[in-house]
Amino acid sequence: MLLDTCALLWLTYDQEQISAKTLDEMNRTPLLYVSAITGFEIGIKYKKGKLQLPVPPKDWLEGVMAHHDLSVIEIDLAICLKSTELPLIHRDPCDRFIIATSLIRGLPVVTADKRFAEYGVKVLT
Repeated sequence: MLLDTCALLWLTYDQEQISAKTLDEMNRTPLLYVSAITGFEIGIKYKKGKLQLPVPPKDWLEGVMAHHDLSVIEIDLAICLKSTELPLIHRDPCDRFIIATSLIRGLPVVTADKRFAEYGVKVLT
């Protein structure tokens, strides 16, 4: 199961945003993942003042990843190329990387963004 950036923030700060069914699935899943692009997205939002964190993004992400036992999926050439091959339903490049990762790895994505499903991604909310 792959967490979109919004889902990572919900997991950390507001688990009520995640349905009880999805939380249960998350608790039963042996591995939860985030894309490496989430680090970029968190860092940019923090730098622009759109995201308040108690510590700098690097420290925050390291703490959250360890606390929730999350694994990172690195962005490789296959994911980069797949993200460019996707139809332009979604124009956010960070989300396109997450969608490509989901499709290549066969992982459902926890997200509030319904457009992910238009790519054939299984969306959990």
